Amino acid sequence: MQIIGLSQQDFRLFQSFINRKTGIFFDERKKYFLESRISARMEEYNLQSPREYWQMINQDSEELSVFIETITIPETYFFRDYPQLKMFAEDILPLVCEAKRKVHRKSLRIWSAGCSTGEEPYTLAIILLEMIEDFHTWMIDIIGTDINTRSLKRCREAVYGPRSLKDVPVEYRKKYFISFDTHYAIKPEVKKIVRFDYLNLTDRRKMQLMRGFDFIFCRNVLIYFDFENSKRVISYFYDALNKGGYIFLGSSESISRLSAAFKLVRFKNGLAYMKE
Repeated sequence: MQIIGLSQQDFRLFQSFINRKTGIFFDERKKYFLESRISARMEEYNLQSPREYWQMINQDSEELSVFIETITIPETYFFRDYPQLKMFAEDILPLVCEAKRKVHRKSLRIWSAGCSTGEEPYTLAIILLEMIEDFHTWMIDIIGTDINTRSLKRCREAVYGPRSLKDVPVEYRKKYFISFDTHYAIKPEVKKIVRFDYLNLTDRRKMQLMRGFDFIFCRNVLIYFDFENSKRVISYFYDALNKGGYIFLGSSESISRLSAAFKLVRFKNGLAYMKE
């Protein structure tokens, strides 16, 4: 495949279009990456110029969906950022569950935003199964959302290679996965408590429908957004959380620069942000 170079004008055209459609911002350092993805799609349709392909994705929603899939490369694995998950499991989850037991509301809603191929929401399901002794008396709703429809298909298939399980404790691997050939399938007891849906985090109308969550995980997603879109998405998350709910971003991401609405809470295993 020949890589077609983008003129500065065409690069800005695609950059603005992608940002408007997805919230993702490609700076100059990602120009070659973008050129390679556009060149592959141009070759598929035997197009002669990037501008022709730009016109196509403006008019063809199906091709736009394929293009978005090619530029949102999933990178995740089970039990990623273990220290943060340890804080969630050992410090925060018991606190929230105890508060709910006191008012006889044994229900939990968790949102994995930008869930990629599903490892994160399934990890959260395993944690709940392990940490909540009376799990089967609770109403549990875990939803994973993503903009990449190909990734969502893999989420629902729930079959993973060894790399995805590299940080899974041996006892959990035996307990919650079915091994076959070189791959692992999520067991039905885990799979049935997680659901998946397509969602663009910059879609104001659909984001305003997301309500009543106790925990939101959006880790290593906003690093791809520009500042204004990141601020906007964080405000949507704030509205989506119940009072006393918690939000978790990636270790390299900061809520404090995006919003002053959350309260910083110190726990034995780390720091977390809560909606008061």
